[in-house]
Amino acid sequence: MKKRRCFYYILILVVFSIIVGRLIYIKSKHSYYEEKLTEKTQIYVSGSSAPRGRILDTNGNVLVDNVGVKTLYYNKIKGISTTEEITIAQMLASILTIREASTSELKEYWLVLNNNGKDLITAEEYQRLNERKITNAELEVLKRERITTAMLSEFDAVNRKAAYIYGLMNDGYVYTKKLILKDVNEDEYAKIIESNIPGITGELSWERTYLYGDTLKNILGSIGYIPEEEKEVYLSNGYELTDVVGISYLEKQYEEYLKGTKAKYIVNSDNTLTLIEEEKRGNDLVLSVDINIQLKVEEIIKEKIILGDKYPNTDYYKDSYALVSDPKTGSILAIAGIRRNSDDTWSDISLNNINKSFTIGSAVKGATIAVGYKYGLIEMDKYITDACVKLYLVPQKCSFTSLGRINDLSALAYSSNYYQYLIAIGLTGNKYTPNMKLNATAEHFKIYRDMLASFGLGVKTGIDLPGEQIGIIGSTVADDLLLNLAIGQYDTYTPIELLQYVNALATSNRLTLSLMQEIRNGEEVILSNTPHILNRVDLEEEYLNRIREGLKLVLKEGTGRIYVDEKLNAAGKTGTSESFYDSDNDGVVDVATISSTFVGYFPSDDPKFSVVVMTPNISHNNDSNDTMYYGASKITKDITNYLYENYLK
Repeated sequence: MKKRRCFYYILILVVFSIIVGRLIYIKSKHSYYEEKLTEKTQIYVSGSSAPRGRILDTNGNVLVDNVGVKTLYYNKIKGISTTEEITIAQMLASILTIREASTSELKEYWLVLNNNGKDLITAEEYQRLNERKITNAELEVLKRERITTAMLSEFDAVNRKAAYIYGLMNDGYVYTKKLILKDVNEDEYAKIIESNIPGITGELSWERTYLYGDTLKNILGSIGYIPEEEKEVYLSNGYELTDVVGISYLEKQYEEYLKGTKAKYIVNSDNTLTLIEEEKRGNDLVLSVDINIQLKVEEIIKEKIILGDKYPNTDYYKDSYALVSDPKTGSILAIAGIRRNSDDTWSDISLNNINKSFTIGSAVKGATIAVGYKYGLIEMDKYITDACVKLYLVPQKCSFTSLGRINDLSALAYSSNYYQYLIAIGLTGNKYTPNMKLNATAEHFKIYRDMLASFGLGVKTGIDLPGEQIGIIGSTVADDLLLNLAIGQYDTYTPIELLQYVNALATSNRLTLSLMQEIRNGEEVILSNTPHILNRVDLEEEYLNRIREGLKLVLKEGTGRIYVDEKLNAAGKTGTSESFYDSDNDGVVDVATISSTFVGYFPSDDPKFSVVVMTPNISHNNDSNDTMYYGASKITKDITNYLYENYLK
């Protein structure tokens, strides 16, 4: 009997334990699900903005930073009435220096204050609405048309500002923060905060500040609200429509790294906010640009444009371009474009380096002579006598002067057009005779352009800047135009294409050009730029070395002997081209001008720097005086001497 009782006690104890355990389990699960439900139903909002990553030069000098701007926002309070919101708008209007509402904004405010303008619509019109003879949208138009100037004139100055503020408070989605005013002055900001106006918060929003003024500002790019045509892409990547993003050039190219992480808040039951995650600055973008080289190049360009005033025929010389890079990596050290305005101020036009093209004349011959080598149309060290070419129905074409006996090297050094013409004629399967027809075909043009492209001319360089353009590729096929193509007087090229071309001459490889050196998060390197070979130049190294030998002669004894100091042991090519200028800005070119170009690298045996200089409209045709200002040579000499003295010596 005792054993049976003991068994029952144990059984009861076990059952009781199971029940208690189950209750504890249910309670714990209830707390778990309650917590999860709270998470699901809780509202979170982000801060208005976060500081973007900085942009620095290769030496760590800050080019672009952030500055905090005192900003007022409105967070709609749960259950707030229209009357209460109007009171808030009026309180703000009585303190802030802010613009008054426009007429259309005042009308919207008047409707809010006057029962949505129901008394402006007649009974007959409401009847027509019920009969579907008129739409709600048409009624709304009628209301606004019937709000008179006299009715709006009843608003005092405070209410005219309040009308504008009220519109801002109710623009967009209900729970998004509404920007009321940015860059609020200290006194007004303090008064607003002290007034503890319901729903109004003061925060720092972040704007870009440029520590070197306009230098590189176009290349650095800008920030702004998400463009309409790109909103779906940004929204799918977690952005909000009110976010500020990089909208051009480097800011846009590296948006995913530069963007900061906004602070995160939880919306309390009374619609106040509690910070749960601090904002974080974006990653820093370190450029390959050396700001000291950049500033010096810009200074030199300005000096030489001003110097041009002392020379004849420089009426239309207003701008110049210069680029410096490391030819072994494609890293850009300086990218300058400077224009002198009519009021003697200066404009940064550095973006023209990637989207404006020019005829470059003989500077192209380092690539076009490669056609002769590749197709066996010339022999190394074989001499010919420089002369002129006369094709059927085409005026005679010659070098700029009679050069006498020349071979492949001296043809480059002294820039013989005749030598290049013979290559083009030979490509068509012909041997030159006066008044001949070449019967040039599209295939002959393609052969030249394929070779040019292998150096980087006539194709995109792959530079890390959105919007890169290529020059104009001529579409007409004609005998004389094939000869023009061979001497750089047909297709046009951008300065950035010239930089890739000269780097290919120096290294045998067409390398992607880049402004990004690395992306950093503090001391951690997130991404580094590494040289990327797009293709090897389509020519055997033996012939490339021969071209390099000719390019050294250009600067030692040829057309470029005044461009670079001999101690630099440089190689390069000059170019002079016919161009045209729109002198009265009517969209029609009306003046024939001359432009000058230089491409080169040094030291020639172990290239550390490559340099491109483009001086458009350096001179113009003048029957009484044909003096030419050699601005390109002066810019080139000062840049190369600076680089040598400060980085190589």
